Amino acid sequence: MSYLPAVVTGRWFHLYLILDLYSRKIVGAEVHESDDANHAVHLVRRTALAEDIAAFTDKPVLHGDNGSTLKATTVLAMLNWLGVKPSYSRPRVSDDNAYAEALFRTAKYRPEFPLKGFASLDEARAWAAQFVHWYNHDHRHSGIRYVSPAQRHSGEDHVILDARHALYQQARQKNPARWSGQTRNWTPVDAVTLNPERDSVIKAAVAHAHIHAAAA
Repeated sequence: MSYLPAVVTGRWFHLYLILDLYSRKIVGAEVHESDDANHAVHLVRRTALAEDIAAFTDKPVLHGDNGSTLKATTVLAMLNWLGVKPSYSRPRVSDDNAYAEALFRTAKYRPEFPLKGFASLDEARAWAAQFVHWYNHDHRHSGIRYVSPAQRHSGEDHVILDARHALYQQARQKNPARWSGQTRNWTPVDAVTLNPERDSVIKAAVAHAHIHAAAA
């Protein structure tokens, strides 16, 4: 969740977003006048239905900040009913959800983002809908080889990237003098990990503990 300023000083609208980590697609978005667990429950349920989570063999994990809204009993009950495991950022660690933070930064640095704030809830919702469409369908994301999140989400990225690779190979064959090394890497991005540095530290600590336990 992130705050959207209103034109009235001290007033804020609340932007709720659910981002698919693998594809970078925004799969759920809503704007409300208040920060309420019921809003989060509704968004989680609506997104799960739209993405057909019930058909997943391996249920997804929903990672969020350490705020009280996402830890509310109603939200946890909905996640449990959906079979979704909750995950939270560490307290006082601002970059534990770097993908979401980067998304919110992109949103607020868009040219159409009103610097003086939104005049109404309807205006904030209209802006959010426009942003989500741009981000999912028009934005070519650098982290996924410059395809759109919607293309990656639907699996179209493999065909697109194969075509780009073939085009680059043809260009290199026609004029090899222009290429000092390999062409751009158009291989689809495979696994995406949240906080890989932290995960590697945890794995190293667990391995170290096992070594000491075996020695004892």
